[in-house]
Amino acid sequence: MNVLVIVLYLAAMVVIGLWAARRAHTATDYRVAGRRLGTGLYTSTMAAVVLGGASTVGGVGLGYQYGISGMWLVVAIATGLAVLSLFFAPRIQSLKVFTVSQMLQLRYGARGGATASSFVMLAYTVMIAVTSTAAYASIFSVLFPISRPWAILLGGVVVIAYSVLGGMWSITLTDLMQFVFMTIGIFAILLPFSLAAGGGWSGITERLDASYFSAGSMGFQAIVTQFVVYGFGMLIGQDIWQRVFTARSPKVARWGGLAAAGYVAVYGVAGALIGTAAAAVLPTLEVPEEAFAAMAQYHVPAGLGGVVLAAGVAAMMSTASGATIAAATVARVDVVPTLRGLFGASPEDVERARSEEASVTKDRVYVVVVGLVITALSMLVSSTVVALTIAYDLLVGGLLVAVLGGLVWRRGTAAGALWSMAAGVVATVAGMLAFGVLANAPIYLGLVSSAVVFVVVSLVTRPTPPQISEEWNRRIQESKA
Repeated sequence: MNVLVIVLYLAAMVVIGLWAARRAHTATDYRVAGRRLGTGLYTSTMAAVVLGGASTVGGVGLGYQYGISGMWLVVAIATGLAVLSLFFAPRIQSLKVFTVSQMLQLRYGARGGATASSFVMLAYTVMIAVTSTAAYASIFSVLFPISRPWAILLGGVVVIAYSVLGGMWSITLTDLMQFVFMTIGIFAILLPFSLAAGGGWSGITERLDASYFSAGSMGFQAIVTQFVVYGFGMLIGQDIWQRVFTARSPKVARWGGLAAAGYVAVYGVAGALIGTAAAAVLPTLEVPEEAFAAMAQYHVPAGLGGVVLAAGVAAMMSTASGATIAAATVARVDVVPTLRGLFGASPEDVERARSEEASVTKDRVYVVVVGLVITALSMLVSSTVVALTIAYDLLVGGLLVAVLGGLVWRRGTAAGALWSMAAGVVATVAGMLAFGVLANAPIYLGLVSSAVVFVVVSLVTRPTPPQISEEWNRRIQESKA
């Protein structure tokens, strides 16, 4: 019964993709859903994209390890999303661009580090997609008699199929369905059945150590790092910004994003509680991340268990598809045009790929190629945690200050942005070499170095030229209208 539910769910994703393809007529439709999403669609699609396998399967696993303190990873994501929505999303939406790198070029000019940032952003979005794609194996290899590579291929092909058809419109509509599955599967089914399996809250408290019910049992340093890495990552990730670009207005971007942040925070608490109940019911699991699937299979009735597993797949697919189209957009709009320009392509050809009149067919080709690369990497990469940590550290340590500084500080200059990125990346890499990839120090070194260099260099160099500032200010004023 559970297998049938998953098969029907996967088929529905492809059907929705086919239906949504009718809406993708222009590059703007394909990349950012025509910038036409209202509050309801925007809230659901934003919540779906930030709640991936790490938040769902991983969040339950953290609850299994640390009890209610396992909520902090997802709460950190919710906090970052709330800050983004309240303070930055209206400005971002008003810029009418497709990528973070385009924002940097608009704010600082051609010498503001936009080219370098696009390569960092491409690596980040690819690794986000790889992590989510690899996570399919945790569910598909259990349900179907297939090995890990075939499980990854199954999930990857489905995501590519519905993403390539209608682009962001396909992803938006499938995200809506995924949001519904996640809400029902986690809140209406898995949480109450998990608590019941443990004998209610009183039964769970009797079976477990008091540390499981302490919000700080994960450790202060680990909790702070969750906010620094994942909270800050929410502020500048291309996969998140591309959803902001889909909003119909600055108002939708602000309030729809805040609603999504509230939902994400509650989702994190629910996952931690499910994991806590699993620790009481299944105390001998060797891998904490297995708690999600184990509770769905053994403590939820057949059929309903399939809905829960579909909720897990939905979380993975929503993040994987969002990161895939983000990576394809960065490659199409930023990276490849830059490389073509270096090898002699005319400025007109380069700008055409970045414009709203770009070929939708070519955008589809990029999604297919990038999706296949992501699927192949998911099979080959043994430690996605290490790869994801490197991507997040370089993103936050290298780009955060230049991006947010450009949004809030008028005196920030192109030289300041460029050198802050260089200092942040060098300091982050040096920290990884000195303290290890998984250490906390590299990202702190990167942030501090980037911030100091950004402020100092901006103050000692000439302000941004008036012609650049005027266009930037014109677009920003639209967010206040």
